[in-house]
Amino acid sequence: MTTPLIECIPNFSEARRPEVIDQIVAAIQAVPKVKLLDRSSDLDHNRTVLTFAGTSAGVEEAAFRAIKTAAELIDLDAHTGAHPRIGATDVVPFVPLGGARMEDCISIAKRLGERVGSELNIPVYLYEAAATRPERTNLENIRKGQYEALKAEIESNPVRQPDYGPSKLPKAGATVIGARNPLIAFNVYLTTDDVEIAKKIAKAVRHSSGGLRYVKGLGLLVDGRAQVSMNLTNFRETPIARVVEFIRREAQRYGVAIHHSELVGLIPQESLVDVAVWYTQLDQFDKEQILESRLYDGGPQTADRPSSTVYGHSAPQPASFLDELASALPAPGGGSAAAYAGAMGAALVAMVSGLTIGRKKYAEVEAEMQAVHVIAEKLRAEMTQAVEDDAASFEAVIGAFKLPKETEGQQTARTAAVQVATMNAAHIPLHSAENSVKIMELAVKCAEHGNLNAISDSMSGFAMARASLTAAGYNVRINVNSLPDKDAGQPYLDELAALEKKADKLEKKIRKVMKDRGGI
Repeated sequence: MTTPLIECIPNFSEARRPEVIDQIVAAIQAVPKVKLLDRSSDLDHNRTVLTFAGTSAGVEEAAFRAIKTAAELIDLDAHTGAHPRIGATDVVPFVPLGGARMEDCISIAKRLGERVGSELNIPVYLYEAAATRPERTNLENIRKGQYEALKAEIESNPVRQPDYGPSKLPKAGATVIGARNPLIAFNVYLTTDDVEIAKKIAKAVRHSSGGLRYVKGLGLLVDGRAQVSMNLTNFRETPIARVVEFIRREAQRYGVAIHHSELVGLIPQESLVDVAVWYTQLDQFDKEQILESRLYDGGPQTADRPSSTVYGHSAPQPASFLDELASALPAPGGGSAAAYAGAMGAALVAMVSGLTIGRKKYAEVEAEMQAVHVIAEKLRAEMTQAVEDDAASFEAVIGAFKLPKETEGQQTARTAAVQVATMNAAHIPLHSAENSVKIMELAVKCAEHGNLNAISDSMSGFAMARASLTAAGYNVRINVNSLPDKDAGQPYLDELAALEKKADKLEKKIRKVMKDRGGI
């Protein structure tokens, strides 16, 4: 008989101190019969999502140890971040996997909640399928006003009384524990920095304000870009493709578009297959036609099954990308190559920081190198995505030029479409240029404080990022120069000039470091 498997996806209010998350991860991994599946951190949200699975008893114990460790290391009074939160361990959902039932997860949630409340003196609220009150089914109701409001009301407002634990908020805040079906944390970034547009679109798409069923959404500003941050609670009833197209249509109302999307944590394969079927209109598709399904018969991921993902993004394989770059097709081109060079620079920075972490000789810079490693990997993922984004933006420009222009109205519409598409085609390499400078800054840190044996790799990472900036800059200038209204692109040129000036200073700095530490 197969042992039932339970999945747990706790969210912690910390991402900017990777050493803290390392200790929480260690607490989880110390429990037998539990496997860590994913670790995803967002610096703007200042939030980390861990995913692990195992036996019922193992997962329950691992969750308790994680909550205990987080309570010891995270102070909510000192916490800031874009994502709503009420606790150091903010939310702990349990999800039934193979052989498990929802009732099993509800029992785990209640046992864990009682233990956390009594042993750790942390207030606990039960939600979703484990909720004890109808109004606590939705996480947003429990988290209303966040940590600050709960701290002021928990002792006096009966509505805010916890299910377990004291009616007093410690510095670790409160924890929400529950049971639910698989959820997809899915974010869509827009081609604007106007967060009000993201808030309007989030209001339109989320179910609580009249949007799509099984969609929860917020409008945020992340990495200087407007983001519609969502939880999709039932991808079978409300598929991802429907959500994306809804957002695309709403974005057009405000003159913007989707820049890219991202996953936080893991996603069921079935949902991605549904997306592919929808977009390719494979109406007669049978899921048994998937090659890998036949080959592996639904088996687990193994070392023999290669993965080409980098922190949730599809990574272009070197040979295939270079083949495409060398082809006679117009895309991918220079902008994609610029992004790819930047991704290589970020990868080298990640390598050097990784070679520094855990070495006694570099104990004093351990925390700094851990932070560098996290940021470098995030930038690597963004630059990897930009490889595809740049190619797609160029195709959009070609499409705009192919619009009809027989009538005056068509000519006006065509000119406007060319302007928008070309601005986007300039914006993407400009964003790559911004990221390139960030990678250069990290490379300087690695050269200054990282493992001396890898200083040439720090320099090489800097050189890749510098080449990325140069190539991206050419693409920004060419696109701006081809705008029907060139004045609209002047801010892009000004920003690019400032980035290049900053890069010059960084290059002088790293050359001095190379001379001082490397002797050349």
